[in-house]
Amino acid sequence: MGKTLYLECNSGISGDMAVAALLDIGADKQVLGDALDSLPVKGFSVEITRVKKAGLDVCDFLVKLDTSHENHDHDMTYLHGHDHGHLHGGEGHENHHGEEIGHDHEHSHHGEAIGHGHERSHHGEAEAHGHEHHYHGEVKQHVHEHPHEHRGLPEILDIIDKAKITARAKDTAARIFHILARAEAKAHGVSMEQVHFHEVGAVDSIVDIVAVAVCLDNLDITEVIVPFVCEGTGTVRCQHGILPVPVPAVVNIMEACQLPVRITEVKGELVTPTGAAIAAAVMTSSRLPEQFKIVKTGMGAGKRSYERPSLLRAILIEPEDCAGEDNREDVIYKLETNIDDCTGEILGYVMERLLEAGARDAHFIPVYMKKNRPAYELTVICDESSIGKLEQIIFEETTTIGIRRMKMERTILPRKSGSIMIDGRELKVKKCTLPDGQVRCYPEYDSVVELAKEKGCTLGQIMDAFRHTV
Repeated sequence: MGKTLYLECNSGISGDMAVAALLDIGADKQVLGDALDSLPVKGFSVEITRVKKAGLDVCDFLVKLDTSHENHDHDMTYLHGHDHGHLHGGEGHENHHGEEIGHDHEHSHHGEAIGHGHERSHHGEAEAHGHEHHYHGEVKQHVHEHPHEHRGLPEILDIIDKAKITARAKDTAARIFHILARAEAKAHGVSMEQVHFHEVGAVDSIVDIVAVAVCLDNLDITEVIVPFVCEGTGTVRCQHGILPVPVPAVVNIMEACQLPVRITEVKGELVTPTGAAIAAAVMTSSRLPEQFKIVKTGMGAGKRSYERPSLLRAILIEPEDCAGEDNREDVIYKLETNIDDCTGEILGYVMERLLEAGARDAHFIPVYMKKNRPAYELTVICDESSIGKLEQIIFEETTTIGIRRMKMERTILPRKSGSIMIDGRELKVKKCTLPDGQVRCYPEYDSVVELAKEKGCTLGQIMDAFRHTV
């Protein structure tokens, strides 16, 4: 079993806040840097720094764009169309609320920037026309042209697929973008294939989303608890004009994924579409365990400044009731419905949506219904917190008019993640302990696939090597 993460979104959530919080609890900066270097995307560089927020020392993750890719995501005057009264001061100074804006820049790679792109000044003017890599004090420049690009979902998924990151990280990043595409399609009244990303598909959001996926994978996070996200009110300016807060894309994500939300009195946008999609994609539960131990805490800084400090707290927790038990009872829910008038394409898409939305498992069984009609029985296994959003998906996408719901007790074996070495390469495994103390070891499928590709051999050969090793 991997680690459990609790995201405390009292000041909302955005992509850069999520990356910074994950880095602050221990995600490897070098692993992230290598991953971002592998992206077939130009026009950006990355800085990881320490800043002060409400007197607290927190991590900041900044994607610096060249002028051709720049947007107004952190420009408070642009966002609100006037002097918002909460504008950031310069580095090392305080804003109107006494909130110190960071000055202690500690870039990753021992003070060096990660990634690709043009460096730009704080006024958004390009300082160099080259694309710079910073490694061990050496600066390498490459000149690139940066035409304005409007990327659709297939183009973005291709970028993710070409990145040198794990299969699990690719799956997480793709799931986040699917949620974004579906929300934007509904907001603009078009199909997902017709969506061309603007703000949410800009270079910085591609970087933010891939970075979140890489950090979660690096930390081996398998459970993410999001009790709720706090959002503000009022209006915000975007490429399409003045929109109400929460903006339509965020509302659509909250509706489709049943993301718990609390509206605050803060005048401004606390939850960005990217942040909402990240929370919805990775959330496995909205309920904290009654008792848990805090393993480590990280805090990520946001760029926007309101009367509430822009902070996202990420907490690694260890539920106390899991420690030292040979086996334990657990509760799971089964959703079931019979469907006799849907195409195979629709059923395949339904399963994809259900798994993206947090279903623990889903399958179809061929059945014969009354009057001997051939049909399929859809079965979904899920947590209690996911029932609402999964039932919504089933009703939306299929012709069913009723869903059976069952609460089931189960006995599960204690498990933990580990790894073994095969021909000098790491294979991730899951170790389960039986009631009599025996330990069984199972290879993780994604790790087997990744190792087979690296070695240029078949899946069966890796499995044979695993069986000989254990």
